[in-house]
Amino acid sequence: MLKIKNLTKKYNDKTAVDDLTLTIAPGEICAFIGHNGAGKTTTLKCCVGIMPFDKGEILIDGISVKDDPIEVKKRIAYLPDNPDMYEFLTGLQYLNFISDVFGVNASERKARMEKYADIFGMRDVLGQQINSYSHGMKQKLAVVSALIHEPKLLILDEPFVGMDPIATRALKNIMRELCDAGGAVFFSTHVLEVAEKLCDKVAIIKKGKLLVTGNMNDVLGDESLEDVFLELEEEKKQ
Repeated sequence: MLKIKNLTKKYNDKTAVDDLTLTIAPGEICAFIGHNGAGKTTTLKCCVGIMPFDKGEILIDGISVKDDPIEVKKRIAYLPDNPDMYEFLTGLQYLNFISDVFGVNASERKARMEKYADIFGMRDVLGQQINSYSHGMKQKLAVVSALIHEPKLLILDEPFVGMDPIATRALKNIMRELCDAGGAVFFSTHVLEVAEKLCDKVAIIKKGKLLVTGNMNDVLGDESLEDVFLELEEEKKQ
């Protein structure tokens, strides 16, 4: 579903992502772990075509992000860590706008809006302007807007920040259902307990370099994800 080959991204003299290679297959949820400034967000932005990169190749569903970015965007949804929305719109207007962008027909969008509004407890607020929403409610709306066109690949940057426990549980269930249907999820997080329980695969990055990647159980062995992460951090300091 997602193939990253020798990805390199530089900012002037600084290498933010250094020769990173990673594959996520259909059916997999992959956690992307690293300290602040490790290169996680840069990698995600390169994957979704927001940010150009210096070397390497990124394929989504077999399609090159560089060569056919529009076709790629039809197959993915990206949720940044701090989503920007048109806050003068109501929640319903915003979801209709996103549906128009992706060509979702009237009956499908109505059914999906109702489904996700119920799941995330938003039915009573969709008629209100987004600028009246709390941070958590905006995060929920952003999640719904990412799901409205039924993407094959979800790419999420710290998706659980600001979400209440009920919404967090709902999003985890949706991620698993998407993968069970043949999709995939790639997301960054600092919530290691959630990643350990939810994910099939893990990739740990430090200073732009991929330290380890693989099946979650194989990477962990008898340890926790927190233990593995901290051990890798200490090893690289020595």
